[in-house]
Amino acid sequence: MGILEMKKKLPQVGRLSWIGLRPKRREALEVLTEVEIDVSVGMVGDHYRGKSGKRQVTLIQGEHIDAVEKMLHRITPIDPGLLRRNLVVYGVNLYAFKDQPLQIGAEVILEVTGECHPCSRMEENLGPGGYNAMRHHGGITTRVLRGGKIKLGDPVKAVESPS
Repeated sequence: MGILEMKKKLPQVGRLSWIGLRPKRREALEVLTEVEIDVSVGMVGDHYRGKSGKRQVTLIQGEHIDAVEKMLHRITPIDPGLLRRNLVVYGVNLYAFKDQPLQIGAEVILEVTGECHPCSRMEENLGPGGYNAMRHHGGITTRVLRGGKIKLGDPVKAVESPS
């Protein structure tokens, strides 16, 4: 089996474990149990309005948060809101979605547009070394291909193409 075939094989299904909305710049994230995702704006109510549309919804892998906690020698868990990402997913490698759309719940389909690199806020929010601990653990940026409502516990899986 070639590399292209292997990239298209993603039988694992993850779970949405956290939802955070950024109501205003530099303000604490609002933790939600469900949210509406819209093709034109991303998460309804989120302040981010990038001009390119490539960063409508940000996702981070829960296992990467666990790794960052270990690198920083944290005794207490990291509050996902400190990481400034919209969604936390456990159980599937988000970077594997680079070559295919991902579906959350029954309706929402997202296209990966890039990596979500850490900013200087990580040093501020996580303490000394926070920026470097988050490098290559910052998650992904996505564009909305099909909107709808998502909620905690929804499955996150690969799909062929939006229908």
